[in-house]
Amino acid sequence: MRLRCAVLDDFQGVATEVADWSPLADDVEVVSFRERPRAAGGGEITAEDALAAALADFDIVVTLRERVPFPASLLARLPRLRLLIASGMRNSVIDYAAAETYGVTVCGTPSSSTPPVELTWALLLGLARGIVTENDALRAGGPWQSTVGADLHGRRLGLLGLGKIGGRVAQVGLAFGMRVSAWSRHLTAERAAEVGVERAASKEELLASSDFVSVHLALGERTRGLVGASELALLKPTAYLVNTSRAAIVDQDALLAALHEGRIAGAGVDVFDIEPLPADHPMRSAPRLLATPHLGYVSRANYETYYGAAVEDIQAFLAGEPVRRLG
Repeated sequence: MRLRCAVLDDFQGVATEVADWSPLADDVEVVSFRERPRAAGGGEITAEDALAAALADFDIVVTLRERVPFPASLLARLPRLRLLIASGMRNSVIDYAAAETYGVTVCGTPSSSTPPVELTWALLLGLARGIVTENDALRAGGPWQSTVGADLHGRRLGLLGLGKIGGRVAQVGLAFGMRVSAWSRHLTAERAAEVGVERAASKEELLASSDFVSVHLALGERTRGLVGASELALLKPTAYLVNTSRAAIVDQDALLAALHEGRIAGAGVDVFDIEPLPADHPMRSAPRLLATPHLGYVSRANYETYYGAAVEDIQAFLAGEPVRRLG
């Protein structure tokens, strides 16, 4: 009897096209989910209920990044699950202790930081030059030029986080002729000098002095809600905020209020408190917001890496020698 493998969040329907799954054909049936499993009918059926029902008959689950949480409560409802594969080598929404308790092996895959760096700049440039506004007006026969672009050269780019992704975003900013500064709790002067940027004395100094702020921190207890109402109030009214990291780092209600009240020039967001974003979510209609549906890691090369490595993970698991174990 073949094992069953569920591939979650295959929104574009490409998971089985960008990698060769044929080595598994004799042993594993692969089922791709184009949409997130949803609760059917009325009653108090939760998202976890829907996932538990949809995945009940699967031995293997492949999930993208940190989009679907696997807490102990869900893992307990999946007695058939034996292998959970998450793209990337770090995942904060999987309960590793519970996975071990329930006999679930958790593995990861390689991942490239290039796609999120490029998307960060797509959002930042789109905001600075009013690309969407001008494109929509041009296609609809609207006004010929209605925005005045914000300059990058000579302006300050402030980075919250200077890790692998933040460092590469900084290099692009320097290439544009921007003055770049960075801050995080553990950022050293040596790391800032290595990248060629200034180290801000404090989070508050960075926010108050920057024309563009981009978030590149991992989500944890110390970074959750790091940018709230008081921090947003420090931004210049001409400043832009970009978040391609994790939604919970920036207080969503505070950001919506700042956008509606025009206290900042705009924001570029790729991550949300609920994903996929409900049709009536206020982020879908917020002014001064350029938003994308969590595309940071969505590129052909990354997908080829993710799903190709997922096949390798499954092969190794079937051979009794799991690779790239997480937890």
